[in-house]
Amino acid sequence: MSTLLIIILILILIGALPNWGYSRAWGYGPGGIVGVILIIVIILALLGRL
Repeated sequence: MSTLLIIILILILIGALPNWGYSRAWGYGPGGIVGVILIIVIILALLGRL
């Protein structure tokens, strides 16, 4: 379950990066938020709390 969640969050992180035309005006906010969530999920998975 946690592996699937981490994979989904990585895909969302890649999609939120401002590399495409529709997301250039967003800046790094969405990618940063998803990145923080991804780090928290990875830490929880490593600690066995997820």
